[in-house]
Amino acid sequence: MDLIEKATVMHYHRHRMAEFQAGTVKALGWRGEKSQLARYQQLIKVGDLNGKSILDLGCGYGDFKAFLDQRFADFDYIGIDQMPEFIAEAKQRYKGCGQTQFYQADFSTAELPQVDYVFASGALGYRSKNEQFYSEMINKWYYCSKISFAFNMLDKKYFPSHDLLVGHDREAILAFCRTLTPRVECFDGYLEDDFTVFMVRDSMKKPQKNGG
Repeated sequence: MDLIEKATVMHYHRHRMAEFQAGTVKALGWRGEKSQLARYQQLIKVGDLNGKSILDLGCGYGDFKAFLDQRFADFDYIGIDQMPEFIAEAKQRYKGCGQTQFYQADFSTAELPQVDYVFASGALGYRSKNEQFYSEMINKWYYCSKISFAFNMLDKKYFPSHDLLVGHDREAILAFCRTLTPRVECFDGYLEDDFTVFMVRDSMKKPQKNGG
């Protein structure tokens, strides 16, 4: 995404914070807690996260961390988001919480750590004029994972036209994912316009450049 696109995303969330109150699920861009939880419930099917290291890209206020705390133990969590307001709130919420770190950074350009599991919930839902942006990010984030990368996307077959958010061609996304690893799973039906993808790391393949 270019600077104008990133600024547009930040303006969008600041507008929603003013409309729906900072710290709420709707300020993050979700319809409500129900849709957010539906996505989380799909993501954690990727594996046993007990004792693992986890990277949450586009972490918002750290809601996924709270969701994980209710279901897993002794995991190391890193949350990254470009919105300073989101990271400030997340740090306040989890102040003093061990094995938990939050960073304000652009996850599309920042050097990211290697972890067991990488998650991206909603991070690939924004429009970009760069048609390769999504494959580049999938490629980058997949290779940050030691075990598996799990992410969700809006399905363009069902998602209505929107000025900022964008749906994706599910089959095209899956075809690209399979160029990185044959171990790809896709889930839908939990929401009418969303799908979740799991990519199990193929340790034999080396990272591709520029999204393949």
